[in-house]
Amino acid sequence: MTTTDTYLTTHGITVLAPARTVYGIIADVADWPQRFAPNVHVEHLERTPGAERIRIWATAGGAVKSWTSRRELDPDGLRVTFRQELSAPPVAAMGGEWIVTSHGDHVSRLELRHDFRAVDDDPAGVRWITSAVDRNSESELAAVKALAELGDRLGELEFSFEDTVFTTGDPALVYDYLYRADLWPERLPHVSRLDLKEEPAAQDTAGRDGGGGGEPRVQVMAMDTRAADRSVHTTESVRVCFAPDRIVYKQTTMPALMTAHTGSWTITPAGDGVAVTSRHTVILNPEAVERVLGPGRTVADARTYLQRVLSANSITTLRHAREFAEATVRG
Repeated sequence: MTTTDTYLTTHGITVLAPARTVYGIIADVADWPQRFAPNVHVEHLERTPGAERIRIWATAGGAVKSWTSRRELDPDGLRVTFRQELSAPPVAAMGGEWIVTSHGDHVSRLELRHDFRAVDDDPAGVRWITSAVDRNSESELAAVKALAELGDRLGELEFSFEDTVFTTGDPALVYDYLYRADLWPERLPHVSRLDLKEEPAAQDTAGRDGGGGGEPRVQVMAMDTRAADRSVHTTESVRVCFAPDRIVYKQTTMPALMTAHTGSWTITPAGDGVAVTSRHTVILNPEAVERVLGPGRTVADARTYLQRVLSANSITTLRHAREFAEATVRG
């Protein structure tokens, strides 16, 4: 494999918010799946003052890609530089920089620069990467602008909650129940349809292959669920499955009442059994509140409604997973 040509791109946007606010969004990479549409999940591998090493799962060009990057954070200079350690084909190498420039107390300019090389300098690869970089950069810049300009209101629109059940069943069976989402239509009363595709397990930077305890498996799924009022909601999600005790997900298509929805299923030791927890983090779409819930309804009403609906489905899934694990052990 040889690569020689390096390609450069620059994308920018003006943000009506203080430069420090904009920089804070860029620096806080753990929240990126909730903030940026292409990002599915971020894992911190190493963290030191001013630097971090991360693993990212993100959608690019209609596929789910994963890579490991190092980031250098400069809060004084309002810059974050990044360099991929191990890129996913057709990318041979990728790096760049976020640069925030202040243009007054409440106006900033944000630039996102990339440099990249394609595997074997393949023209088709160059076109694919350029298209993916253009699309994701524009999406991410628009998301930063929207979030920064929300200011304090973001705290009203974003919220998290979780539900937990305890079981003495085999935790491996609990994990398998949550992992085998393709069986949910026959196992769960609120799931009427579920199409699931599992991405081939790649190798991680340590050279481990896919499978239990090795490289996390990636699932892409589309699901129809029935609410208590008999309405049916269609969602699409990407899940990253960390056997044997954690599955994280990002909804890529969701009901109108939300602009972002991420979550996780975790299995942790508790006494003589395990605690199984479903966690949701949501950003509300304030423009849809009255359209979905009716005239006069507020953001507070929407928070209550969404937590009730999402918790009801999560608790149903948790209880069925517990019953499956405990019944299998008794059997």
